[in-house]
Amino acid sequence: MTSLPSVAVTRTPKSESEFRKYSNSFLPSEKSLGVSYQRSTQSDGVSEAPRCLDFREALSLIREGTKVESAFYVPILQECINKKLVSDAQKIHAHIVKTGAHKDTFLMTFLLNAYAKCGRMETARKVFDELPHRNVVSWTALMTGYVHGSKPELAIQIFREMLEAGAYPTNYTLGAALSACSDLYSKELGKQIHGYSIKYRIDFDASIGNSLCSLYSKCGTLDCAVKAFRGVRDKNVISWTAVISALGDNGEAAIGLKFFVEMLSEDIQPNEFTLTSALSLCCVMQSLDIGTQIHSLAIKLGFESNLPIKNSVMYLYLKCGRIHEAKKLFDEMETISLVTWNAMIAGHARMMDYATDDLAACQCGTEALSIFLKLNRSGMKPDLFTFSSVLTVCSGLVALEQGEQVHAQTIKTGFLSDVVVGTALVNMYNKCGSIEKASKAFVEMSTRTLISWTAMITGFAQNGHPQQALQLFEDMRLAGVRPNKITFVGVLSACSHAGMVDEALDYFKMMKNVYKISPVMDHYACLIDMFVRLGRLDEAFDFIKEMDFEPNEFIWSILIAGCRSQGKSELGFYAAEQLLKLKPKDTETYNLLLNMYLSAGKWKEVSRVRKMMKEEKLGGLKDWSWISIKDKVYSFKRNAQSNAQSGEMYELLGNLHEKAKSFGYEWEGSLEVTDDDEDVDEENAFSSTVYHSEKLAIAFGLLNTSNAVPIPIRVTKSISMCKDCHHFIRIISVLSGREIIIRDSKRLHKFINGHCSCGDFGALI
Repeated sequence: MTSLPSVAVTRTPKSESEFRKYSNSFLPSEKSLGVSYQRSTQSDGVSEAPRCLDFREALSLIREGTKVESAFYVPILQECINKKLVSDAQKIHAHIVKTGAHKDTFLMTFLLNAYAKCGRMETARKVFDELPHRNVVSWTALMTGYVHGSKPELAIQIFREMLEAGAYPTNYTLGAALSACSDLYSKELGKQIHGYSIKYRIDFDASIGNSLCSLYSKCGTLDCAVKAFRGVRDKNVISWTAVISALGDNGEAAIGLKFFVEMLSEDIQPNEFTLTSALSLCCVMQSLDIGTQIHSLAIKLGFESNLPIKNSVMYLYLKCGRIHEAKKLFDEMETISLVTWNAMIAGHARMMDYATDDLAACQCGTEALSIFLKLNRSGMKPDLFTFSSVLTVCSGLVALEQGEQVHAQTIKTGFLSDVVVGTALVNMYNKCGSIEKASKAFVEMSTRTLISWTAMITGFAQNGHPQQALQLFEDMRLAGVRPNKITFVGVLSACSHAGMVDEALDYFKMMKNVYKISPVMDHYACLIDMFVRLGRLDEAFDFIKEMDFEPNEFIWSILIAGCRSQGKSELGFYAAEQLLKLKPKDTETYNLLLNMYLSAGKWKEVSRVRKMMKEEKLGGLKDWSWISIKDKVYSFKRNAQSNAQSGEMYELLGNLHEKAKSFGYEWEGSLEVTDDDEDVDEENAFSSTVYHSEKLAIAFGLLNTSNAVPIPIRVTKSISMCKDCHHFIRIISVLSGREIIIRDSKRLHKFINGHCSCGDFGALI
């Protein structure tokens, strides 16, 4: 953005009073004149009292061609502004020209304002160009129209033309110019205008200070935003709302709430925008207590039926895990906007990440899909936010059928071209194990962001296509897109799957030296995973010594699994001791340790681990799996027999077990602490892996999907698959001729014809 013309900083005002001579009443405002039209008539030479006309009667006089005074037009034009009556404004315009009233600068400026506020900027500009005389109000009205019409660059152009023409801006003009800078994220030009306001000692004005606060906030300069707010002499509710929003947008929610309290102590009454901003801060902090107090204040101030405030309160309930309260508020709403629907869907989608366990996450996701179905039935049209949230839910549930239906709907409604929706679609297909459709969706994207590239690279890596992942990474670099740390996690994961040690180390160095990205835990985990897969445990342990921080539970768990697989007992016991020092909170981690000590016959250590679990108040393994068939999600727990088809499922599994023996399959027991057997003695704590939840889900899927047109069986599991199940499902994929995709708590497993996309790393667990 170029700087302001020199006239802006060199000309001297004639007097301070002239600078401020245009008061608020001179500026076109939606809160100006009420609609009251008076007409004096004469009968037999006797003057009659003026008679009040309604809007239609007044407009009828104009249509008849009756000549009226200029002041008669103003309230009629104001009504056109209030009701967005463009066609009526055009008729009034024609009458003004016909009767010669177009020579009145004030009237034509008001007409310009009417067109601008009705969104007809081309006509507004034409009226402006034909004005007999231009004053600061004319320039400001045109600028404001361009700002509200999302054309800030034209607003700045008009501002420059105004200064070059020698016109003198008011505080409202500068406020409009600063709003344009804010929309353009042009901090430098905004600082010039700020300097201009300081030079002429009007930076204390509320309209300027409020706009400066918003500008600096958008540009990430929070200190300047707060300073601009503090500099406002007569702070109004807009000033307070601006600074509260600025603090929230820049990650200072707690301070934002302090400002809200300070505002109330100053006896400034909040409006709906202040209240929704404060409630959004409560969402960030997940502060339900403060949020409910703000909700009570809103009701006291008469905002009980205000939809944006209701939406904010509902979303707060969802963020705080109070689903029932949110649903109650939703069901009680007389009017439901698309924002409300989106808040409910996005809230449930977010709850999937914060759920106490995967079963609760599944229930939240299922409810989100149900709400989306109700939205479609309501006749209201989803938007890009709806689609991106629903596709995220489908990803979490591995609900490919529903995801494909949403895909079709995005094509029909035209939202597929949006980059956010397109990226969510790519991610959904990746998470559902449909890498071909993910790749097709990615190729068809008209615009790609770093997130889009990263999603596809990670998808290739997770689905067992490391070469494609690395090739796409190079394509991304050639396209001039700069990778971030998440991109490199995908790249290093691909190298790990392919066993490409030299390439992985080269990419690791590239990340640090070329892109100046400091390694995080996930980068080291990928490299250690690679060494373990290749059986190079000594190098894996050596690599740990090079880390800038202590390994986490996941890294030690990988090492323990590798040591168990290769019979490196001493290294395994060392890794186990390091893991126990971290006092892990995950039941799966303890289960891994139990199996390692059990296989070595270290019953004393088994007892020790069990005792630690009780001290940490950890429950047993919650082994749940679910599968989506024909728009319905079915869930199964270990050894469950509650399903109507349980008899058929167990019979099918029994037959498959018998057939699997011819492939060399032998059942392997493991020690598991589950919710059903926490107090069982160690010697009797072997659980039957025959009926783990994923086996039941697969059996149900085989019984309820057609073999004539084989479709993949897609299952989500709440915990990691055990070694026995991994081996057994590899054989099922051969016996059934079906592709079986299982996403457990650690990774994606795609079984095709006896092979798994994880490179059989799951067999180490």
